[in-house]
Amino acid sequence: MSIQMFVPFLLAGFGMVAASLLLDIVQHWPVYQEVSEVYILVPALLGLKGNLEMTLASRFSTHANLGHMDTKKQQWTLILGNLALIQCQATVVGLLASLAAVVLAWIPEAQFNIHHALLLCASALVTASIASFLLSLLMVAVVLLSKEINIDPDNIATPIAASLGDLTTLMLLSGIASLLYRATEYAPWIAPILIAFHIVVTPLWGYIAARNPFTKEILDYGWAPVICAMLISSVGGLILDYTISSYKGIAVFQLVINGVGGNLAAVQASRISTSLHKDRPSSIHRFNPFHVFCAKGGHARTARVLLTMVIPGHLIFSYTISYLQAGHTSFTPIFLIVYLTAALLQVILLLYITQLMVVWMWSRGIDPDSSAIPYLTAAGDLIGTALLGIAFHILYAIGDGDSDVGD
Repeated sequence: MSIQMFVPFLLAGFGMVAASLLLDIVQHWPVYQEVSEVYILVPALLGLKGNLEMTLASRFSTHANLGHMDTKKQQWTLILGNLALIQCQATVVGLLASLAAVVLAWIPEAQFNIHHALLLCASALVTASIASFLLSLLMVAVVLLSKEINIDPDNIATPIAASLGDLTTLMLLSGIASLLYRATEYAPWIAPILIAFHIVVTPLWGYIAARNPFTKEILDYGWAPVICAMLISSVGGLILDYTISSYKGIAVFQLVINGVGGNLAAVQASRISTSLHKDRPSSIHRFNPFHVFCAKGGHARTARVLLTMVIPGHLIFSYTISYLQAGHTSFTPIFLIVYLTAALLQVILLLYITQLMVVWMWSRGIDPDSSAIPYLTAAGDLIGTALLGIAFHILYAIGDGDSDVGD
């Protein structure tokens, strides 16, 4: 089990490192320089990717473990319904994310640029639609392949969803926004047409999902988690905006620490959810922290395995960043101790929250496969960013605040 978890965990981590390096490059592109509101879209769309694709991976893993994907007919019904559902959710939440970016950009200076607003909306909609479609197909392939080679998809599907998700979404957003920015001068009608097209086809995706037995209920109650998660992530974004002005070295670690915590919590949530669907809930109704982490076997054993991945994983990712000469932080022993402590505390909190949230949702008749992971990944963003800010503040306070940490 540990090997099945650790390899996808490493892949996901390197995907986040790659996304961090990409962000370091694209921040110098003209569209990021002239339309700074695009920065506001980055965490929102990366979070949207995680929320939609990881819940899809969790749902498919549960269906595979329950034998709902044994026939071709079942597989096609599941695939088509979920693809339509993801497109519908991606379009709506992508539009809301772009509107939030427009409002947040307007508040400080009370200036509104219609061309920037249209560019943001079109970029968000096209990015969300294409990224969700490609990553959804990848998730379907991963779960079906896992089933064929007799590997538990709960262990690998959600981390793989994250491994390429950040990089793919950031590449698409940067490329699409850059193309639309260049087209603004000679073809300003492209952005409004793209926005209108996505708004028009969204009811079609909703209609298909509503007629599918596997996605009908999710279409009814699956909105609150992804929208609330976006708002929670926005609070994390405000914290990041505050801390990055004082500690610029925090940026390259933010994607990594948030992603690692969210991925590990998503794996645990997916496993607990599958266990509940299999009618074995009696062993996971105890919420004492000692039982969550120290009980024999069951999900406590999984929690311990996930915790053992945190420090080795972060050491590998951190030294990769250092080797590639990315970021602005020197890797002193004091820095590593403080940083790894923050990372470990984040995962401990998230794993405990996972157990509470998944079982609470199940007891209320809410499917945790579709509802828990958005909240957990958003909580990972919020807790990770807050702890990272505290870690850098401590480094300054104890005298490790050289120019590298702040710059």
